[in-house]
Amino acid sequence: MDAAYDLLEDEGLEGLTIRAVLKKTGLSRRAFYERFTGKDDLVVAVFEQTIRLAAAHYREQVGSAPDPMERLRLIVTSIVFGSALDATPADQTNRRGAALSREHLRLAEARPDDLQAALRPLVNLIAEQLADGMKAGQVRDFAPQRLAALVYNLVSTTVHTELLAEETARPDRVRRAQLAQDIWEFCRRAIAA
Repeated sequence: MDAAYDLLEDEGLEGLTIRAVLKKTGLSRRAFYERFTGKDDLVVAVFEQTIRLAAAHYREQVGSAPDPMERLRLIVTSIVFGSALDATPADQTNRRGAALSREHLRLAEARPDDLQAALRPLVNLIAEQLADGMKAGQVRDFAPQRLAALVYNLVSTTVHTELLAEETARPDRVRRAQLAQDIWEFCRRAIAA
C-alpha cells in the first residue's frame, strides 16, 4: 500500500503499474497475485485503507464534540479541506489526490459494489452524526444512510473537481478553506430540521 501511495504521489496514475509496485516493494509477481487479481484490486485496497484511516481519524477528531451538527461540520470541512493539503508543501502539487479522484470515478462505473464497500466506513460515520442530529431535532427526519450518501456524494464530487484542477498547480489553501465552509453551509441548510 505504501508503494502504491508513493507511486501515485511521484508519478500519478500512469506510474501506478504492477511492474512498478513489484520493483518498489521487491515482491515477486506470484506474491502480488496471491493478494490481488490485478491493478483494480490494488486500487480498491488503497481506497479501503484510505477511507478506513480517514473515518478513524474523523471519529477521533469529533469524539469530544457534544453537538451532532458540529461533529458533522468538522467531518465535512475536513474532507473538503483535506489532510493531504496540510501535508503538501506549498510548492508541490497533489498528484496522488488527483489520481485517486480519477480512479474513484472510474471504479464507480467499473466496480461500484467494491467502491461502495470501501467507502462504507466514512458514509456510516456521517450517518451516525445525522441520526444523532435527528434525535436532537437538528436534522430533518430522513433515512440517515440515504442522507449520508447524498452528503458524501456532494462533498466527494466537489473534492474530485478541486483535486483534478490542482493536479499540476499548487493547492490554494485559502480557496479550499472557503470552499469547505461553503459546502458545509450548503449541507447544513439541506439537512436542517
